[in-house]
Amino acid sequence: MTVDEQTMRRVAALFVAGVTVVTTRHAEGLHGITVSAFLAASWDPPLALVSLESVNQSCDFIKESRTFAVSFLSDGQEFLAERFAGRAPLVNRRFDGVPHRFAVTGAPILEGALGWLDCRAEQIVEVGDHTLFIGRVVALGEGAPGNALAYYAHRYRTVEP
Repeated sequence: MTVDEQTMRRVAALFVAGVTVVTTRHAEGLHGITVSAFLAASWDPPLALVSLESVNQSCDFIKESRTFAVSFLSDGQEFLAERFAGRAPLVNRRFDGVPHRFAVTGAPILEGALGWLDCRAEQIVEVGDHTLFIGRVVALGEGAPGNALAYYAHRYRTVEP
């Protein structure tokens, strides 16, 4: 089997991933993007890692602000996943009408998320066509209990606790 972008995307879609929205506050305003490439990189010190396509405007905003928050979406927030992925009609990636509050860094946290992390970027690493942001977790919290939103085989799924 040839290892090319299309094949890589197809095979990677067989991995079940939680759905998050990564947000930042920038001079141009609030910005968010749907991301499934997230992991807790370290417990001590508390570090989180997100991976974004380098051509995405979010990369520039996070590089400049050096802050980001990660909201873990519930299964009732699929519309937010679509919106911040840029697939929902007639909406933008900004926060018009999106319930949120601000974390310690000033990054927005989505209301209704299962949990969230607020981070200051400590390392920014360019890898192939992606940028890895490793952030020190400076604040975190849990939302209301519920089912998690997951992504598998190019479709949203529900994961029960």
